[in-house]
Amino acid sequence: MIKRLFVFVSTLLCLSLGQASLAQGRDLPDFTELVEKQGAAVVNISTTQIVKSGRGNVQLPFDEDDPMYEFFKRFGQRAMPGMPREYENKGLGSGFIISSDGYILTNNHVVAEADEVVVKLTDKREFKAKVLGADKRTDVALIKIEAAGLPTVKLGDPNKLKVGEWVLAIGSPFGLDNTVTAGIVSAKGRSLPQENYVPFIQTDAAVNPGNSGGPLFNMRGEVVGINSQIYSRSGGYMGLSFAIPIDIAMEVKAQLQANGKVSRGRIGVVIQEVTKELADSFGLAKPQGALVAKVEKEGPAGKAGVEEGDIILKFDGKPVIQSSDLPRIVAMTKPGSHSTIQVWRKGNARDLSVMVAELQDDDRAIGKAAKRSGKKAEPAVNRLGVILSDLTAEQKKQLGSNGVLVEDVRNSRADLRPGDVILALIDRGVQTEAKSVEQFNALLAKLDKSATVTLLVRRGDSQTFITIKGLGDNK
Repeated sequence: MIKRLFVFVSTLLCLSLGQASLAQGRDLPDFTELVEKQGAAVVNISTTQIVKSGRGNVQLPFDEDDPMYEFFKRFGQRAMPGMPREYENKGLGSGFIISSDGYILTNNHVVAEADEVVVKLTDKREFKAKVLGADKRTDVALIKIEAAGLPTVKLGDPNKLKVGEWVLAIGSPFGLDNTVTAGIVSAKGRSLPQENYVPFIQTDAAVNPGNSGGPLFNMRGEVVGINSQIYSRSGGYMGLSFAIPIDIAMEVKAQLQANGKVSRGRIGVVIQEVTKELADSFGLAKPQGALVAKVEKEGPAGKAGVEEGDIILKFDGKPVIQSSDLPRIVAMTKPGSHSTIQVWRKGNARDLSVMVAELQDDDRAIGKAAKRSGKKAEPAVNRLGVILSDLTAEQKKQLGSNGVLVEDVRNSRADLRPGDVILALIDRGVQTEAKSVEQFNALLAKLDKSATVTLLVRRGDSQTFITIKGLGDNK
């Protein structure tokens, strides 16, 4: 009897466990229909950049994750004296079609500085794409191919995403087209170092090099983000992936499509997070807002009466919960508009009116702003075969040093490009700062035609040395 009872109970237990397993299986998400409907709108993007390698400024024709990169970085300066002056640097990424006539969203870093962009569809057709605009601050780019009747994605609302919700990524990791990975939303509104304008969606969906620019879908088959970054110590996936919310990407896209660039607001303050201790000392009921650590006296906030030690609680009626909220809110405000800042000062809240200025893009501020500022380029081509112009006071302030701007390259043997800033000239070990076009051209004029000189050049966010062997006859 006891034996029969034991068998009966065991059978019931096994049936219960089996039913529980089946129930759990039924609860697991099925992505097949989503992939079938949306996968065709995801594209592979390959880029080619023609890199010029000047003497004394050898650039390596390897990606940083290539095993040969570190070897040649350490030992290649002597091992490669005959490296060609030009080579092709290729890159891979992903994107997705947002309109049937060929508009595609991807990451800025996928197409940045590319000389050729090729889009491959899932039906194996390939198209050369035109970059209509790219925004470095949000890492969003808009490209266009000449085609019609293309499949498109559906767009969703990332504000409705919940932490723990299932999401799906489709892209081309390591060039493997239409790879599908899934995970959950790990966090929302995530701030990353040096990324002040995007409240990232954090997921644990596997994202690797080549996934950049691809879509992040919710379970309704709607794009809620653009896969952009990963946190990794190895260079590969480690469970921390970050996507740009699609609503922010579409706001950027609208400006890129209309103007080819993005205009952002600024008010001229340096801020920091409000901790519990700071909130107590300022008489705030809870930690919130952005503490003003520094104010530009002649900036919009300074003129509006904002003071160091103020805590900004609201901007244009939008609450500033944490300090990282303020740059995003201000950036999306149209330059030239009047806004209200609510600040906490000496135990009371008060409203101030500010006229929002335009945030200058780094490249435009240094490399192209001379055309807008009224500065005229030096009409003569100098001994380097380039036309230079003086930096404005604002440009020098942004650069943090003196320099001369390369406006145009005519017939130069030096690896210089329009937008470069020459910071200094080095002749026989003596470095002389470039303070003005007149002073710099005078330095060149004194040099022998066979002289070898080196230039310290600022290009974008980096600095590099460029060596020119033989200047030729003095002009």
